[in-house]
Amino acid sequence: MLRRYIAQILSIYNYFDGLVVVNKEGVIEYFITYRPDINDIRDQDVIGKHVLEVYPELTEETSSCLKVLKEGKPIFNQRQELITHTGHIFHAENTTMPIVYNGEIIGVVDVSRYLRSEAQRQNITISFKENTQTKEKDSLYRIDDIITNDLSMLEVKDKILKVSKTESSVLIYGATGTGKELVAQAIHRHSDRHDKPFVSLNCAAIPATLLESTLFGTVKGSYTGAENKKGLFEIAHGGTLFLDEINSMEIVIQAKILKVIEEQKMLRVGGLEYIDIDVRVVTAVNEMPWKSIKDGKLREDLFYRLSVVQINLPTLKERKNDIKILTGYFIDMFNRKMGRRIIGINEEVEDVFNRYTWPGNVRELKNVIEGAFNLATYNVIELNDLPDYILNRHNEYGVRIENFLGKLPLKDSINNLEKEIIKAALEKTNNMVEAAKLLKISKQLLKYKIDKYELY
Repeated sequence: MLRRYIAQILSIYNYFDGLVVVNKEGVIEYFITYRPDINDIRDQDVIGKHVLEVYPELTEETSSCLKVLKEGKPIFNQRQELITHTGHIFHAENTTMPIVYNGEIIGVVDVSRYLRSEAQRQNITISFKENTQTKEKDSLYRIDDIITNDLSMLEVKDKILKVSKTESSVLIYGATGTGKELVAQAIHRHSDRHDKPFVSLNCAAIPATLLESTLFGTVKGSYTGAENKKGLFEIAHGGTLFLDEINSMEIVIQAKILKVIEEQKMLRVGGLEYIDIDVRVVTAVNEMPWKSIKDGKLREDLFYRLSVVQINLPTLKERKNDIKILTGYFIDMFNRKMGRRIIGINEEVEDVFNRYTWPGNVRELKNVIEGAFNLATYNVIELNDLPDYILNRHNEYGVRIENFLGKLPLKDSINNLEKEIIKAALEKTNNMVEAAKLLKISKQLLKYKIDKYELY
């Protein structure tokens, strides 16, 4: 039962340095650290062991995991000295939360930020997994790191260079895996703020109960266990704050963000004194903004404030000509990382890549290439090196007409095809007027068909 939640729990690793999942018996079911230089514990050494075996200096009273299991109440931002079973000592700030199913506590999740010094933690930059803590200036993506020959992406690169020289808010729209953070980093890297912090947060990855304090910081005593702590707006002062999947954020917090952006000052949670901030906010959504607004996921006034400039990222299936160049780029990358000498893909693989729709976009292509590197016997990637789901999955838009015959009446088949074409046009343009032009129909007719097919 507990393992079904692990994938969701893991999405918060962008913010924390370590994560432990403990079952109701106090036994560790999952362990991962992104700072082995600080915490030397390995997952294979602790999974299946009791918490007190791994941390023998703890007791049932001092272990936050065991305490939350017993009392059922979360513990936030508890600082403690931890001594592992190997004798290694480190300091951490832990947040421990119960996992409840059908009213029963079935385990706890404990997330940690490792502390070497207070100064180090105050200067932390939140980022993605390839860089575990501080986002060094040279580690940020540049405009040249966007690999493309596609016209629409070349236009995106041109936009990035233009908006990087301004202070305007930018909203990036793109499906999962299209490179939204890459774009955000490039904007920062080429801006006058390039020597200041770049702070990134996936809003969907942080539990709602922690999001406000994560963004705005806390004042000691504002709630049990709260300390004086900077939030991401303060950490990003002078630089850029990138908020990904902002449409997943609770509406009440969206209102507070709007106020902070407008006034350039904020209150910590539990605070009474306003703090001046100088932050450029770049945001991203993974679905069409107008749909998020219609569904009540995104405040309309916040959208207009955030989308002074909007950058729309095409999906990989819309930039098919880039598949070859990106494949070569990732092959070179993994040759360097893994010490291989793969020279390319064979014709069969190339054909599969060109017909496949890549729902996970560029990120999926990268992962497929990496997986193939692990399996490749020869110096060329072959069909057997690809995951089964790619080989077995039909091309979403390349299915032969024969495949429809005998399955649906003609009218239903035509309606399904029309629905997919309209959906593709809306995804490509992210604008009803432009979609109508692309389809060569009136806006009114398009609106009628959107309602007919429930394409909200």
